[in-house]
Amino acid sequence: MNIVTAKEMYELDAYTMNDCGLEGRVLMENAGRAMANHISSSYPTTQPMLVLAGKGNNGGDGFVIARVLAQRGFQVSVLLCQSPERISGDAAYHLSLLQALDVSIHEWESKETLIELSKGQPIFIDAMLGLGIKGEVREPYRTIITLLNDWNQSILAVDVPSGLPADEGVDVDLAIKATRTYTIHFPKVSAFLQQTAPYYGERVEVDIGLFQKPDMPVRNLWGEKEVRQTLPERSPFAHKGTFGKGLVVGGSVPMPGSVAMTARAALRSGAGLLTVATTKESIPAISPLVTEATFVPLEQKDGFINELKDLDFDSYDGVAFGMGLGTHEEAQQLLTRALRSTEGPLVIDADGLTALVNVLHELKERSAPTILTPHPGEMARLLDVSVADLLKQPFRYVRQFAVENGVSVILKGAFTIVTDQSGQQWVTTTGNQALAKGGSGDVLTGIVLTMLMQDQPLYAALNNACFIHGRAADLLVEEKHSHYDLLATDLIEGIGRVIRTRS
Repeated sequence: MNIVTAKEMYELDAYTMNDCGLEGRVLMENAGRAMANHISSSYPTTQPMLVLAGKGNNGGDGFVIARVLAQRGFQVSVLLCQSPERISGDAAYHLSLLQALDVSIHEWESKETLIELSKGQPIFIDAMLGLGIKGEVREPYRTIITLLNDWNQSILAVDVPSGLPADEGVDVDLAIKATRTYTIHFPKVSAFLQQTAPYYGERVEVDIGLFQKPDMPVRNLWGEKEVRQTLPERSPFAHKGTFGKGLVVGGSVPMPGSVAMTARAALRSGAGLLTVATTKESIPAISPLVTEATFVPLEQKDGFINELKDLDFDSYDGVAFGMGLGTHEEAQQLLTRALRSTEGPLVIDADGLTALVNVLHELKERSAPTILTPHPGEMARLLDVSVADLLKQPFRYVRQFAVENGVSVILKGAFTIVTDQSGQQWVTTTGNQALAKGGSGDVLTGIVLTMLMQDQPLYAALNNACFIHGRAADLLVEEKHSHYDLLATDLIEGIGRVIRTRS
């Protein structure tokens, strides 16, 4: 499923109507009826409904919703936020159909109008403003939105909550805080931004029959369907070498657990063979946790790796670098060696990303895939921007970085964004707040390493890894843990549960 901007959605509407010949009033009927179907299956007919309608297409969708619900026996009222004379086009057509029914239609006069209509404790249906909101919210919408948010009652929004921009990089002045939003056909970019996603509440996509353009956007959702289509089956005639020989480089005397979790996650995800390269002093702490792994002891200084001269990167099908490495002065040299010596996929995480800031030029010299797995703080350092700026426009910033440097990026967060070196982007919506703990990223890196060594395209490997990681957390919270007590090591044990049910 695509993720679109306001402009892309307008273009898709125009393509469907102008190139394919489907009339706008039919699309409006499809949208309103699809939302009414969901509403009528969610609430009893005894529940009053108040539709707040603007003058544009959102208002037109609201008129269809009101008509369909009224025909199904709901007590429906409509509040026109603009005078009827200002309503035109397809919206005016559907208002005329609504007026043929015994539906109470009111015009906005003052906030007392809304207060009076709200006495029956209706469900509010927000069909006021559409995708193109810019600047400050004007009256009467400003007063209406403020009242609805203050009342804290159930609000069902059409497509995008009124006042909320559809795109990234736009400040929110004032917006409806919806209980549920019925996203028309495709979700909008702002549904996946940290500062705007909460306004949507529960999000439900409704198909309205738009035609698929040949040049659709470069952003997509990655879910269970995509996992089932791309996660490779394992041949009964395979051997351990078939499923990849991986190398995990990192760890230190103060931080041995990081590479232990990465290694164990890689093995649990299906790596055929795995080697951990770490300080000699760390091996006794790590080896009991990953008895299936082999080890390469590395030279250390003050408990941290300071030399990789005995490490043969060419012997491995994939390398994960940086977990627990430390931020000592030799870290940059160690990373440079890994970047220059690894001929297969190289995953850089944690302290490896800190070291990368000063050697970014090395990325462009690599021909093999390079994958970065930053959280927003690490990504902001690589971009030399503030975290706030990054979170305001994560799709744009990460796409630009990935294309310019020839890398793939997994930007971790409530909505993990995967970007490949061509600029194609995906969002994985699995996972929950239990992942906001130390070690969760180390586990993801291990899964990514294994997925890269399987027989699947690079983009599928990265997205499947993120899906498995997040879904493991979801299942564990559903079945035996809470958002409080789930540990990264628990997460590793949930990997098999996800793969077993989806392969």
